[in-house]
Amino acid sequence: MAIHAINVRNQFRGRIKEIIVGPVVSEVDVETALGTVTSVITTRSINELGLQVGTEVLALVKSTEVSIAKIG
Repeated sequence: MAIHAINVRNQFRGRIKEIIVGPVVSEVDVETALGTVTSVITTRSINELGLQVGTEVLALVKSTEVSIAKIG
């Protein structure tokens, strides 16, 4: 599955640098060309997306949240 269009304007391509796993939510640090972006997402989402350190992702930044999209 690929993203063909999205309404989020602030997108930063990067690789996952660190994941701090919690029982319900986890913290994901993404290293981008402009620095590190941190997102708090559900641990279930990490498992369903197969995210791990080194995975290439897009950090999608809105005024109230930072989302993660797996690339590839």
